[in-house]
Amino acid sequence: MTNQTQLPERHATLRLVPMVKDTNAAGDIFGGWVMSQVDIAGSIAAARRARGRVVTVAVNAFHFVAPAYVNDLVSFYSDVVKVGTTSLTVNVEVYAERGLLSPNPGEVVKITEAVLTYVAVDENRQKRPVPKE
Repeated sequence: MTNQTQLPERHATLRLVPMVKDTNAAGDIFGGWVMSQVDIAGSIAAARRARGRVVTVAVNAFHFVAPAYVNDLVSFYSDVVKVGTTSLTVNVEVYAERGLLSPNPGEVVKITEAVLTYVAVDENRQKRPVPKE
């Protein structure tokens, strides 16, 4: 029996294929690119739950588990895990499906996990309460 990673059985919040322009000097996908996409994916889940605009106030945890490569299909899965009066905490897990040019095309690897905090804001960029469901 193999211990193969699989994608979660739910819709990804965001899916992208990184390109050569997204690489660092070593040829791997730049960690900053992954971090920015994590923030976008987290903000989508937070904005849906907050029913409006949110801003990032903290990156509570960020763990790089494995690299992403050019031509991987990178999937971001976001879940709101805590709702406060004005804030939301979101967990984001990131997986890469190795591209056709890799030694193991189609292999799924968890590459990153992160926890971020967002605050709901109004049209004047002032904190506002998060609706009760």
